[in-house]
Amino acid sequence: MQHVLRKLWSQTLHPMLSRPRRLQVAALCYRQSDSGREVLLITSRDTGRWVLPKGWPMEGKTCAESAAQEAWEEAGVRNGRLDERAIGRYEYDKRLDNGAVEPLETLVYRLEVAELLDDFPEAHERTRSWVSPSVAATLVDEPQLRDLLSRF
Repeated sequence: MQHVLRKLWSQTLHPMLSRPRRLQVAALCYRQSDSGREVLLITSRDTGRWVLPKGWPMEGKTCAESAAQEAWEEAGVRNGRLDERAIGRYEYDKRLDNGAVEPLETLVYRLEVAELLDDFPEAHERTRSWVSPSVAATLVDEPQLRDLLSRF
């Protein structure tokens, strides 16, 4: 019996539970204001919690370019200076519509905002807010993202 349980664990359950995290990319959009550096947070469509614009890597684009595309679609960031190197990463578990949980790893790319438009693809689905990095760190749920924002 122990042999059967050990085989079940090693060949079925353990590989399922330890599958690699799926990759997402995020844009840490920021600007310099009179009061210092500010970052742009948006609300998620499903829960309304504060997040960075993020999504899946896109075919034909680098991860940084994909993050910038998400910043346009989700936050209206049209132009800016994009850093091609990730400045950090964070992990979280995304709850899917069917109730399952998908483990994700998100690479974060810095994007200095030059132009922010009010008319963008997801404008009617999201709220945007410019806040200091320290305030942003208190608003997001993911501990590793909190740390990244605190250091920014």
